[in-house]
Amino acid sequence: MTHMASLTVGFDLDMTLIDSRPGIHACYTALSARTGTRIDADLAITRLGPPLADELINWFPAEQVEAMTDLYREMYPAIAITATPALPGAREAITAVRDAGGRAIVVTAKYEPNAKLHLEHLGIQPDAVIGNLWAEQKAEALREYASGVYVGDHQGDIRAARAADALSVTVATGPYSAAELGELGADVVLTDLTEFPDWLSGYLAAPRA
Repeated sequence: MTHMASLTVGFDLDMTLIDSRPGIHACYTALSARTGTRIDADLAITRLGPPLADELINWFPAEQVEAMTDLYREMYPAIAITATPALPGAREAITAVRDAGGRAIVVTAKYEPNAKLHLEHLGIQPDAVIGNLWAEQKAEALREYASGVYVGDHQGDIRAARAADALSVTVATGPYSAAELGELGADVVLTDLTEFPDWLSGYLAAPRA
């Protein structure tokens, strides 16, 4: 089997393929209004990446977090999907993998039905979408699909790639700068996904040990 025939690239969703801040901000604001509980949406959207419950525990008592998670996910489609744009280069990155004869999958901590709604709304069609996985948990899906590359924006995504023995490719469109991503151990640091097709071409052209 050639290297290209076995190419599978995994992508994170929030702040890698989509700018989820406007939609999530709107959803937290609506949740706050509905529950009468103060949520600092401006602060919350600076901490995207980890599971929803990790954020909600900052605003709700522990025994309410599960119910609030369900309520947020129920409210999310009507509020957040249309408010959320694709990040520059997102569609082209998926296309570049396909054009190379590979598969592109999305592996995200986001609730899987809502992740699929985002991609459908934006007309981005990966080969598979696997949700509800964070950091090292993502390695389960990356291994299942034999992903040799995982593209993300967060320290958790670097940890995911490491755990899956995949190449960690990062974009500085999330909470970390390019310098910080390098310091966190990313193998490749791109400014954003517009640089991904050229990087992929070079990666595929390079001889494999």
